[in-house]
Amino acid sequence: MVNGRRKGNRMNLRKPMKAIFLLLLATAITSCSQGLKVSRVDPDQAIDLTGEWNQTDSQRVAEKMVSSCLRSNWLSTYIKKNNSKPTVIVGLFRNKSSVHISEEMFIKDIERELVNSGKVNFVAMDEERQALREERKDQELYSTIDTAAPMAQEKGADFMLQGVFHTTKQRWEGDRVVSYKVDMELIDIASNQKVWMGSKTIKKRISQNRYSW
Repeated sequence: MVNGRRKGNRMNLRKPMKAIFLLLLATAITSCSQGLKVSRVDPDQAIDLTGEWNQTDSQRVAEKMVSSCLRSNWLSTYIKKNNSKPTVIVGLFRNKSSVHISEEMFIKDIERELVNSGKVNFVAMDEERQALREERKDQELYSTIDTAAPMAQEKGADFMLQGVFHTTKQRWEGDRVVSYKVDMELIDIASNQKVWMGSKTIKKRISQNRYSW
């Protein structure tokens, strides 16, 4: 009889404890949802939450490097010799750093700066050219003669722009310093001569309470 009462008491205690647990869980979930805040920001505003390579870094490096390249003597020398603007293509960008960097995003930023400068002609990269060739083949078969784009009319590139990413890291107690270095070079495709070389480094210091690492 005593054992039955004890068992009944334990059963009676479990119900309010379970109710209290569910109430605390609901309160925690409500608090988390109330703490979430989403706001729109200016897409041109530089926001850096982690110190990693980001869209702002990509755009700024592309702008600085292309500007430096187009101010170099190779451009005026070519125009004077050929009486025309050179044609440039963007080649391979290798990521030799220890972090993820979107080479595709950086290449697009480079392409945009080159095209918008108006100082050089620019041709599409290999994958884009292949897609265009397939389109011309389809037009040759299915489009009228007067509207189909002609074959074998591509503009060959005179120069190729390529580069490589590197990173270096330092860490001391609660501080980290990360340097992102981009080396670029412009190569004369006919002679393999490097006509311009440039380098740009972005250094970031990330401070954090050492006890939260």
